[in-house]
Amino acid sequence: METVGEGGDAVFFYRRLRRRFLTIDCLFSHVFLVCGCGGWWSMVFIFSLFSISSQLCFCVASFTSSPTPNTSPTSPIDPPTGPLNRQKDDHFHRKIAIAVGVSAGFLFFLLILMGFLATFLLRLRRKRRPRKQNVVGIDDNGVNEEKGKIVDDGFGNGVKKYNWDEILKITMDFSKVVGSGGFSTVYLARLLGLDSTMAAVKIFTSDHLNRVFKQELEILLNLQHDNIVKFLGYCDNENNQDHEEGALVFEFVPNGTLQEKLHEIESDSKVLSWRRRMAIVFQLGQAIEYLHEHCSLQIVHGDIKASNILLDQNLNCKLCDFGSAKMGFSSMVMPSKKVMMGSPGYTDPHYMRTGIASKKNDIYSYGVIILELVTGMQAFCSTKCQLLTSVLGPNLRDIDHCEAKKLKEMVDPLLGSDFNMEEVRAMLSISSRCLGQSPTLRPSATQILLDMKDSVSSISFLSSPEKK
Repeated sequence: METVGEGGDAVFFYRRLRRRFLTIDCLFSHVFLVCGCGGWWSMVFIFSLFSISSQLCFCVASFTSSPTPNTSPTSPIDPPTGPLNRQKDDHFHRKIAIAVGVSAGFLFFLLILMGFLATFLLRLRRKRRPRKQNVVGIDDNGVNEEKGKIVDDGFGNGVKKYNWDEILKITMDFSKVVGSGGFSTVYLARLLGLDSTMAAVKIFTSDHLNRVFKQELEILLNLQHDNIVKFLGYCDNENNQDHEEGALVFEFVPNGTLQEKLHEIESDSKVLSWRRRMAIVFQLGQAIEYLHEHCSLQIVHGDIKASNILLDQNLNCKLCDFGSAKMGFSSMVMPSKKVMMGSPGYTDPHYMRTGIASKKNDIYSYGVIILELVTGMQAFCSTKCQLLTSVLGPNLRDIDHCEAKKLKEMVDPLLGSDFNMEEVRAMLSISSRCLGQSPTLRPSATQILLDMKDSVSSISFLSSPEKK
């Protein structure tokens, strides 16, 4: 009869412990949901905790209900429970309570930690996920009508999603070409609205839509800088089988490219002054620093060249064309030979040997741009098949001790006397370091900007653009 009584006590103890763990499980469930995780996997996690607590209860109850060994092998009845045995039982129960409390506290702490981690990851993912909403546009008659959707670019600026009919309308059926590249053609456009803002629409061919268009779109949605061309909208035509082309809509930059201003000068065109050249190269450095150091994921542009540097009405730099860009971990993946990025005269020899993209590839191209701005020579002369870096390489090796007469011979003749000799030396010294054979020894964009601020007084009139 006493044995039965002890079994009943064990069952009673098990039920009490079970109720306590059910209460803990309920608390875990509420805390987990309040932390914002939710979803099917949170239920799996709660079920796992419930199972663990149930097993722990069962083990404790089983242990406490195990019979005490008989003091006499011939006695069918357990010895009477005296004061000493009750003290031992109380001490044992206290140990069990402490063990259960510590375990529950540890699980509760673990759950809170996982909840905060999951909340952080969810907020990060929602911030990067484009949010769409209906917007109202104005037609030609001034009547409000639904024009499409706005996609949040993460900076609070709306990036519009166009349909193909709208692309046809704003480009006037692709009537004027303003540029072209390997995978795309750029058309002049006039946006619908009261101000009729001019824009440039980049159209991708269907053969490269999935790879190049979507890659560039993903990167553009993560960019905002005064010296990077502004992204206004896109059309992906995912649900339109008649038109597979993709389109990207940018602000229109009216003064052409640096390539045109330096190397395709007409007789009546104004030559870029030394001061303006220094401003352009400094602004380009700011854009590169933003890509390398201030984006959530580092971005390697991969094709920095004079024809990808646009100039606005005030001749400020606007870096464009992110079709070859790499973002985040993908920038360290070795691509196939068919998709090697870069242009003749600007491509880092180390990248050509290894195929691994890095920030220092952009720094190499930046060094070539400096040489172009100082000398007025093209990065690659197709008629002579000569690289600018090969022509000037021997002179750059000891540029810090180069004679003034030799330095003057390296400066663009179109500048006349409109340059500062010490600034020429400083810029050629920076270029020499950017073009170094070892990528690890090349300076960062931040270091370059600091050097320019210290040694090039021509850029003192510039105000640093706000980086967001």
